[in-house]
Amino acid sequence: MNIENAQLAVDEWIKEHGVRYFNELTNMAQLTEEVGEVARIIARRYGEQSEKESDKNKDLGEELADVVFVVLCLANQTGIDLQAAFDKQLDIKTKRDHERHQNNPKLK
Repeated sequence: MNIENAQLAVDEWIKEHGVRYFNELTNMAQLTEEVGEVARIIARRYGEQSEKESDKNKDLGEELADVVFVVLCLANQTGIDLQAAFDKQLDIKTKRDHERHQNNPKLK
């Protein structure tokens, strides 16, 4: 599924199951919460903190998907074509960063 189709799928889900979008500030708060859950898993699973027993069964993929869902909601409700924005940003990064990363001795 591409981003455009994902935006449409989220919009259909909201209309069928969610009644309406939460307002932008509520969704921003939700996004922050979801990113925090991702950070907690990564910090404990891959960082130096020990993982609590209650966190060991948490699914990083599910938490990342929650982040994507809320980002798609925000894009929909603010009129952003996220596929076009992503494609443009990838092009900018490709042109700007190719040589920079290729020549970075820290990455070799």
